Amino acid sequence: MSRRSWLCVIALSVAPVVSADPADLKPFKATYTADWKGMSAATSTLQLRRDGADTYVYETVNTPHGLFRMALPDSLTQSSTFKVKDGRVIPLRFGGSDEKERPIDLRFDWAASRVTGTAKGAAVDVEIPEDAQDPMSLQIESLRNLARGKLVETVSLVDGDGKLKAYELRSEGKAEIDTALGTLETIVYTSRRAGSDRLTRTWVAPALGYLPVKAERVRKNKTEFTLRIESVDKN
Repeated sequence: MSRRSWLCVIALSVAPVVSADPADLKPFKATYTADWKGMSAATSTLQLRRDGADTYVYETVNTPHGLFRMALPDSLTQSSTFKVKDGRVIPLRFGGSDEKERPIDLRFDWAASRVTGTAKGAAVDVEIPEDAQDPMSLQIESLRNLARGKLVETVSLVDGDGKLKAYELRSEGKAEIDTALGTLETIVYTSRRAGSDRLTRTWVAPALGYLPVKAERVRKNKTEFTLRIESVDKN
């Protein structure tokens, strides 16, 4: 599994805690276990914290286990800085690293409708639409829309390679699942890059403020990667 694939799975599989009012984001820290094709692969920690009156930082730190430590660094990190304005999530900066540990530093210039910075060792300068998100702010915006009962079906994403891509979101209804936090009623939805044969399926629990409690990446009807919640602390 490449480092970039690892980061993309984590970023597209898990999202932050939101309250019953999706406009009221709450700081939190949640821990998940990750399995790759049935093998224990990693622990993933996600944290949402305030960085001002209307600005937040959403960060994931992923620590590989066992044989996966031979292919991946001791830890992998991605973070999004965003603000909430007029009920919308507006990304400001996205950072992390690619599969070769080259830094990613993308900044959103909304006055110019562009994203600039570096990714994969190259300069980035991309025009963006007004609804563009980064790989992590997309998850926050999607769950806020899900809490409102209005899942947007097509979204624009500036990926970690600095390219603008279209993603498709679909609702799959409700399901009851067993988790480390107990048996929970969940809403299930999928995300997929347009034209891709891979999709990410996510189970979120309305009783826990639309907290994702399970996620899996599927390719050609075969599950490659699964995340399961272990604990959550709400600050």
